[in-house]
Amino acid sequence: MFINTIKTGFLMFGLVFLFVAIGGALGNQQGALIGLIIAGAMSFYSYWFSDKMVIKSYNGQEVNSQNNPRLYHLIQRLSKNADLPMPKVYIIPERQPNAFATGRNPQNAAVACTAGLLELMDDNELAGVMAHELGHIKHRDILISTIAATFAGAIANIARFLPYASGGNNRNGEKRRNNVAAAMLVSLLAPIAASIIQMSISRKREYMADRAGAEFSGNPLYLRNALQKLENYSHSIPMNREDPATAHMFIINPFSSLGSLKNLFSTHPSTDDRIKELEKMAREENLL
Repeated sequence: MFINTIKTGFLMFGLVFLFVAIGGALGNQQGALIGLIIAGAMSFYSYWFSDKMVIKSYNGQEVNSQNNPRLYHLIQRLSKNADLPMPKVYIIPERQPNAFATGRNPQNAAVACTAGLLELMDDNELAGVMAHELGHIKHRDILISTIAATFAGAIANIARFLPYASGGNNRNGEKRRNNVAAAMLVSLLAPIAASIIQMSISRKREYMADRAGAEFSGNPLYLRNALQKLENYSHSIPMNREDPATAHMFIINPFSSLGSLKNLFSTHPSTDDRIKELEKMAREENLL
């Protein structure tokens, strides 16, 4: 887990560096500063209101001990295992089996699962999935992924203006054309680089949440079995509400992959690789 944390730090630095470079190219130091202020404001808003925005967008229905004792008491037990405050619990009215966590910190967090997940999973598998989501809360992944997504989006938006800002009143026509061509190339490549970094961060955090989920639920095979089911069912049952911007939040990407480029642009590691890591943990604990 420590190695993945270090890698995440380097990737986050890469996003910030790329953002400052694009801001500087657009308006020198002033452009970079303005860009950082805009990104900071966007990050703060997303960080503070992410739980309410996402739950509302998916029509989440809050769960308590009376209307769904199975799910509520399961989260209570897992939260105690994880040494976390009890989060708010929601059910999303979707047939696709899936789950996510959101919220700005462990004291203001929420976990949600779809109605399809509750129908498909037995109690052990459900524990594995929801423990994974509590792992995201424990590691404050909601904050990290929100900031990464904000910077990547800001880079993409700012890069669009580079071709118009290049050259200025330069009287040398050839030099001006070269500047514009270079700016157009950067405006195309910078958002791609930012997206690759953002997705790499997301994949590292998924591995960490898988390990935490195995520990909090008490058995790596619970989540292993759940992931096998999710891989079989999630991609064949579409989500009614499609918002690719939220794909990184779910335990399995609920939207279609990108073919041969899926490894670079995927928000999640391959399910096979995640299962291998969980089975490795199980063997270390003499459970396989």
